[in-house]
Amino acid sequence: MSTKELYEIGELPPLGHVPKFMYAQLVRAERFGEPGRAFKIEQVEVPSLKPDEVLVYVMAAGINFNNVWAALGTPVNVIAVRQKAKYDTADFHIGGSDASGVVWAVGSAVSNVKVGDHVVTHAGVWDADCPAARAGEDPTIDPSFKIWGYETGWGSFGQFAKAQGHQCMPKAPHLTWEQAAAPTLVGQTAYRMLNGWPPHTVRAGDVVLIWGAAGGLGCMAIQIAKAAGAIPVGVVSDDAKADFCIKLGAKGVINRKNFSHWGLLPHWKDTAAYGKWAAGARDFGKAIWDVVGERRSPRIVFEHPGEDTIPTSIFACDNGGMVVICAGTTGFNAVVDLRYLWTRQKRFQGSHLSNDEQAYAFNQLVLDGKIDPCLARAYAFDEIPLCHQLLHENRAPEGKMAALVGAPRKGMKGLD
Repeated sequence: MSTKELYEIGELPPLGHVPKFMYAQLVRAERFGEPGRAFKIEQVEVPSLKPDEVLVYVMAAGINFNNVWAALGTPVNVIAVRQKAKYDTADFHIGGSDASGVVWAVGSAVSNVKVGDHVVTHAGVWDADCPAARAGEDPTIDPSFKIWGYETGWGSFGQFAKAQGHQCMPKAPHLTWEQAAAPTLVGQTAYRMLNGWPPHTVRAGDVVLIWGAAGGLGCMAIQIAKAAGAIPVGVVSDDAKADFCIKLGAKGVINRKNFSHWGLLPHWKDTAAYGKWAAGARDFGKAIWDVVGERRSPRIVFEHPGEDTIPTSIFACDNGGMVVICAGTTGFNAVVDLRYLWTRQKRFQGSHLSNDEQAYAFNQLVLDGKIDPCLARAYAFDEIPLCHQLLHENRAPEGKMAALVGAPRKGMKGLD
């Protein structure tokens, strides 16, 4: 088979042949803004590998909210941050924190995968020689820890992606490329949130309140909680999303639009405003009891909206329970009534992606068929900007979106 320096999207090179160039969806600083215009297909050189790195021929890429932020250039300019730290001098960003694909080349120190392996990638990147790793501690707490395809470049929105060897996990054979690309980042994040903070690990019988239950994080959280024997209660923005959540295992859902007390907590000295908020929070708490069928509050509250919902989450959490948060999609100022934290001994816990152990544990659930990837739709490579625009406008379909990159279209032969 002949070799070339550049292959078209969907054109399969000979296994192991690394061309000089590739196509990728690039974000540049001069295009920061609406995601639909910030991404553009460009031709770049295929990256070289360090000893601990792997080159993956990307079959499909999962879509996540983090690259909405990358496209907007806020809250940080990821390109400038990498350049300032001398981590990556590239003047562009290739995002994508979920991939399914084929190992195409390996660095000299990689031993867990080989050329030709079908893999999915988790998104945790760190320096293998960092102090935390040397001490046997969780590498996610080390300053070298980064989210692949967001805080790093060379993610899955190109024909080839560059990852560290430990990120590559076995692809579930029963899933298509696009299904396999969908769940890992949100799944590993949800797994750590629900299993990574003892003694508040999810248990059989626990009520678990899940914000954004029909979204990427939420649909994984429902399934992880259900697999543990817990009672997931979802929060959604539309009654039409209820069936989707219930089919995944939710006991029921609450439509947040039935309440109007969202936003920053009023000052406790403003008795009228605070009283109005408290009435709304109590009504929301009662709605949880109505779903559960008894007067039981959530032992774990699965949070990511942040600013608009944290006051209610901490109020609604059970005594001795935990509110665990991994993002702030509505804002970053979390004002809380500390009285509910100290007198009722509640825990407010931050959580960020996962380590290898947690990522592989989630992937085992996928391999065992216990996790539905919740693929909403597979888009074309040139629709990656559209996918992020839909997320930005809160118009994304229920579940997860993915984009076909190298995966053969119907009627084409390839590595399937």
